[in-house]
Amino acid sequence: MRWQFHQDVIASRYQYACPKPSPQEGSMHFDFSVFTHSFIALLTAFLLGSAIGYERQVRQRTAGLRTNALVAVGAAAFVDLAMRLNGHEGATHVVAYVVSGVGFLGAGTIMKEGLNVRGLNTAATLWGSAAAGACAGAGLLDAALLAAIFVLAANTLLRPVVNSINRTPLDDEHSEVTYQLCVISAEEQQKLAFTLIDQLLEQAQYPLGDVNVEPFGDDDVEITATLLSTSADSEVLEQIAAQLTAMPYIKQAYWNQSITE
Repeated sequence: MRWQFHQDVIASRYQYACPKPSPQEGSMHFDFSVFTHSFIALLTAFLLGSAIGYERQVRQRTAGLRTNALVAVGAAAFVDLAMRLNGHEGATHVVAYVVSGVGFLGAGTIMKEGLNVRGLNTAATLWGSAAAGACAGAGLLDAALLAAIFVLAANTLLRPVVNSINRTPLDDEHSEVTYQLCVISAEEQQKLAFTLIDQLLEQAQYPLGDVNVEPFGDDDVEITATLLSTSADSEVLEQIAAQLTAMPYIKQAYWNQSITE
């Protein structure tokens, strides 16, 4: 069965199924068709939010599976409620509140660690989940699906492009070297490992740039710290790696370099 959700059809159905109650009306009635629409809208928001959150959970980001699913379902529920009560006019106001509310939620995921700011992508992903949920709540299932697809594409397909751009020097006339410090530590101790990396690099006067954390095996993570400096002493980097390896919670530490023309 093919579902066609158009704004005029949805508005007319809500107005017919759920008219505004008059002062004389003191009872509530149940409309199965409206319930079915709400169920489909919230289920779609739940599935799309879970799909977005699954990708975040695999990469061990702050807002994972449950957070994105809840944001999408919450946005869909608020928009669906507004559609029932006031039609498109009420839904428009609720969507505006959802956007600002998710903005505050996303701001809580942004953290500044030294010169590195983390969490911007997580905040934007939450915003995308809310958009998909709001579309689902309004009955625009095709728009909700497209929103979820493009959010997932931004987090997966654009990742290698971003990594490539980050390693490209600003001055194309000269070759530059990108230095990376890689550390494999226990997952439970990754914060201690990152703090030690930051301290050692700061002592060596090597500014820390991008930091990427990826799962490594069952209980470990691999921390890849990219230096902002394009020139570094190999002996100093070897000493830093040796100091890191001496820690009981760090299993391996090494550095590498890549030359970009």
